[in-house]
Amino acid sequence: MKSKSLLPVEFMRRNFILPSGDRKFYITLKTPFYVLEDLRFSLGDFETEFVDEEVFNEKMEEFLSSIDSRIEEEEGIETPFSEDLLSGSDAPIIQLLNSIFIKAIRVNASDIHFEPYEREIVVKFRLDGILHEITKIPSGTYQKVVSRIKVISRLNVAEKRLPQDGRIGVRIGNKQVDMRVSTLPTVFGERVVVRLLDKSHKVLTLEELGFSGRDYEIFKSIITKPHGLILVTGPTGSGKSTTLYAALRKIWVPGINILTVEDPVEYQIEGINQVQVNPKIGLTFAAGLRSILRQDPDVVMIGEIRDLETAEIAVRASMTGHLVLSTLHTNDAPSSIARITDMGIEPFLIASSLECVLAQRLVRRICSKCAYKYKPSEQEREIICRYLDDAVPEYLVKGKGCESCLGTGYSGRIGIYQLMRVDEEMRGVISKTSDTEVIRNVAIEKGMKTLFQDGLEKAILGITTLEEVLQVSRE
Repeated sequence: MKSKSLLPVEFMRRNFILPSGDRKFYITLKTPFYVLEDLRFSLGDFETEFVDEEVFNEKMEEFLSSIDSRIEEEEGIETPFSEDLLSGSDAPIIQLLNSIFIKAIRVNASDIHFEPYEREIVVKFRLDGILHEITKIPSGTYQKVVSRIKVISRLNVAEKRLPQDGRIGVRIGNKQVDMRVSTLPTVFGERVVVRLLDKSHKVLTLEELGFSGRDYEIFKSIITKPHGLILVTGPTGSGKSTTLYAALRKIWVPGINILTVEDPVEYQIEGINQVQVNPKIGLTFAAGLRSILRQDPDVVMIGEIRDLETAEIAVRASMTGHLVLSTLHTNDAPSSIARITDMGIEPFLIASSLECVLAQRLVRRICSKCAYKYKPSEQEREIICRYLDDAVPEYLVKGKGCESCLGTGYSGRIGIYQLMRVDEEMRGVISKTSDTEVIRNVAIEKGMKTLFQDGLEKAILGITTLEEVLQVSRE
């Protein structure tokens, strides 16, 4: 493998020495003196820079993530998997895979895709919801990479005809990362997707999600009610679970009992008991929900309402003294009423139990390191005037694209929201009809913003771009 140093990775890690430039090395107090003398005898004189162990680990992480992943066709000797990616083997395949993992973790990718084609394998990272091609692997090497992934995720290496699912727990310095692996047989080999869940990543607070002032105050007041049903809607990957976790963190105090049933449990929250769904042994959402209702809960969170049985239990629980939070897959807040009605729940039960519906999407934030102001075009001015009564701002903001954001102009994401509060007037409407247009019109008259309007306000504030809002939510 081509790399920045002639020194083996394991030698550098074990002896706390790392190249920092031409004839320069980072060292620590743990670097053996005899190693420096041996290197001076072999390489001639060089400079050294003392750093503490934490800084050294960061530099080692940077070094490993920059290793050239275009390796040659060569046999790699498999060694037992080490949980710490910084203490990896010198075997080429292991170094290649570790460097990909480290790069993904460093740039906060949510997924790694290994896509096999006829002549090469393309490696992509999903950053802020968008796939970016990162590197390519020769097709002759790819099978060894897949075998390595299967070994460390405890999958059947010999099985290449059926899809498989597994998990990897890794550490990079002080960061713990849970990787979920999925393989899928294709014409040119097995396609592999690795989902990254950073266990050390803190769960966002309600204040950090991106609510407007009005929506924040309304939602906060609703989640502190003693009972009722709260629904968060949106497509897969729109941040629904993050919102529910933030709500639970906001309302948790030592005096209340909060239980969740999820598939999967993405992040563990201190003080809250979380149940992992396992359909193989009969632990479905409905079965788990029935069981936790016998555990004397004050607040119940259901990962998703998928069927009539779960919906019925959730509605009844919300009407018998429990605060129930859950998610649905609908396009906006008003259409959630029709969705629950279609499942078989009576409209008067929905009207009696439902407190609010929060629809959401995620938009990319403008990269703060390359952001710049520009004058909006005529088309942009027309869009802003059409949907907002406020005057068109003199300047909007976008990102030029830099090394920090991989040239995208964006870094991180923030939510845009549509909050439909169910008050007495709205309960009367819902009990009479599930027509989405009727419910939407009443909600707008009562002050509900659309997803697009909320996104537009964030674009005017310089948080995201108008282009991004148009892509994610167009009225």
